[in-house]
Amino acid sequence: MTQSPDRHQAKRPSPLRDVVVAAACGVFVAAMVGAAYAAVPFYNWFCRVTGFNGTTQVATSAPDHVLDRKVIVRFDANVGAGLPWKFAPEQNSIQVKLGEVATVRYYAVNETARETMGQAAYNVTPLVFGAYFQKINCFCFTEQRMKPGEKRDMTVVFYVDPKLADDPDANGDITITLSYTFYPMREPQRPVAETVGGRSASKL
Repeated sequence: MTQSPDRHQAKRPSPLRDVVVAAACGVFVAAMVGAAYAAVPFYNWFCRVTGFNGTTQVATSAPDHVLDRKVIVRFDANVGAGLPWKFAPEQNSIQVKLGEVATVRYYAVNETARETMGQAAYNVTPLVFGAYFQKINCFCFTEQRMKPGEKRDMTVVFYVDPKLADDPDANGDITITLSYTFYPMREPQRPVAETVGGRSASKL
């Protein structure tokens, strides 16, 4: 007597269903990775446009008018761990009119007997004033390669947008701090030389 299959017996999963589930998971992971990479440039663009988080703006020329109202701009300099540099502004602060173009200098000294590289990042505080701080020329985000003991002057050209006078948060005396931090950069690793017949190709 033959017995009918147990109706409660678990059915084997369909191979096609497994393929569909795996493909769906792969698409989801790829989408999340893509979103993570896209978030970085989008965040940088958002900061540049809005001045969010104290990000300064970039200008190509001076404004068309200057106001009599003045603000104090302080200059701050920092060096990240692992970079043996001395880095400082030539002056701690200046007073400028809104819309007045100003030029200030920082200097850096490589205090070691070897060549080193650094790159500067920056921000403005109070953060809400980042949207009004317009830089015409700056050394930030540019690789600085310093020889042993080398000293280098670095220039910043900027103005504070006259529109700041219309900001309800800009009542009373205003002090804006422009802060730079230099971080170390590693020397790019050179590719291993190809070998021909057991000898380095560079020696052939």
